[in-house]
Amino acid sequence: MDRRTPPPDAAPAAPLDAGTRRLLIIELVLVLALSLGRSAVYAVLELAERLSRGPLGEQTATVQTAQSRLEIFDAAYQVLDSVFALAPAALALFLLHLHRAGGSPHPFRRLGLDLRRPGLDIAVGLGLFGLVGGGTLLVYLAGRSLGITAELVPADVAAHWWTPAVLLLAALRHGLVEEIIMVGWFLDRCRRLAPRTSPWVLVVLSAVIRGAYHLYQGVGPGIGNLLMGLIFGALYLRTGRIMPLVIAHVLLDAVAFLAFPLVLQATGLGALLGG
Repeated sequence: MDRRTPPPDAAPAAPLDAGTRRLLIIELVLVLALSLGRSAVYAVLELAERLSRGPLGEQTATVQTAQSRLEIFDAAYQVLDSVFALAPAALALFLLHLHRAGGSPHPFRRLGLDLRRPGLDIAVGLGLFGLVGGGTLLVYLAGRSLGITAELVPADVAAHWWTPAVLLLAALRHGLVEEIIMVGWFLDRCRRLAPRTSPWVLVVLSAVIRGAYHLYQGVGPGIGNLLMGLIFGALYLRTGRIMPLVIAHVLLDAVAFLAFPLVLQATGLGALLGG
């Protein structure tokens, strides 16, 4: 870790006054309500609706869906969805910059979302991709076998010349939004609000929210993403960098969107699932 960058679990130099504390609480509520907290509420509600309709194992869950039957409008909607979805992450970075504690570095440097260590970040990201990707497949298989996970359709988008680029953009969006908000920004704000709370408690809370907004896919993906959140949060506490997390997340989603059936076939999981 850069010695000029405070560790992510470092307590603020001075206690917060009542006004600053209130503003931070409002910031937490608003950013989560505009982004992944909102997604978590809807995912829990969708899971309850799915359970009321029948067994989860007999249902499907789609991550990226077509927005229009007309090609040009579908492409436009897909791109705009990804662009506007980045706004809460940009807002979180802006708020980190706007309300920096004395001596704190720029948000990109503070969260480790920069290019200071490209080789190490890529290496760690690839390692995380392999670890989490393999674990995700096993959790998905177990969930399908137990009937607590819907059949996952990563992308239900017609094949056009622009489809791979749009799906890669969506993968980039997911990686940036989730890691900036649920790891970098969330842990920073919670640590400022509760400096005496163990950072591991905050990592667990972040991971629970991450798991919750994947529950629309079933219980299995919720558990899998909770575990992913624990691994990512622990690594962030150790390194103070979210760049490797973004790299791993983008790779996971890119492979899922573009080659999920091939992965199931190559690993033999497709046959186990009856595909």
